[in-house]
Amino acid sequence: MENLINIFVRSVFIDNMIFAYFLGMCSYLAVSKTVKTSTGLGIAVIFVMVITVPVNYLMNKYLLLPGALGWLDPSFASLDLSFLSFIMFIAVIASMVQLVEMIVEKYSPSLYSALGIFLPLIAVNCAILGGSLFMQEREYNSLAEASVFGLGSGVGWFLAIVSIAAIREKIKYSNVPQPLKGLGITFILTGLMGIAFMTFMGIKL
Repeated sequence: MENLINIFVRSVFIDNMIFAYFLGMCSYLAVSKTVKTSTGLGIAVIFVMVITVPVNYLMNKYLLLPGALGWLDPSFASLDLSFLSFIMFIAVIASMVQLVEMIVEKYSPSLYSALGIFLPLIAVNCAILGGSLFMQEREYNSLAEASVFGLGSGVGWFLAIVSIAAIREKIKYSNVPQPLKGLGITFILTGLMGIAFMTFMGIKL
């Protein structure tokens, strides 16, 4: 249990997808103009991450790794399908994003309209694919570890986009120099928040 808590805390704060690796910046910058749309997209990202990372973990363990097909037949034990990782991971992610898009369109048309093209673009959001690739690289030992990592990574991305959205809503009333208005000041704030999140690296887990 302690190990799962460590993985969750680390993926939210220390290895935050935005502030540590700057993954998923296109959606982060474009949608973070209001807290409402940021919250909607953040929840969608959490949902996709929670499903795709465990599914990709199982696919990687039982289909793609060298010798993974040994459970099917001993003659397949020599097969190595790891070269298919990218395309298989992306296929799973695209399927889940399509499901999320249909759910949001049905139950929250206003949010669906506000998110626009950035909702289907979750399928090519590098933070989502990054979660599965980090899971593969770190070689988690169980489905529970992969699931907690997916949840933590999604929550970390959600925290980042909602935080910057709240700041951007308030900063509209600030005296920002004209050349820095919009994306300029957002890039600066993101850098400062990234530096702030670096303080979590001192936590020993």
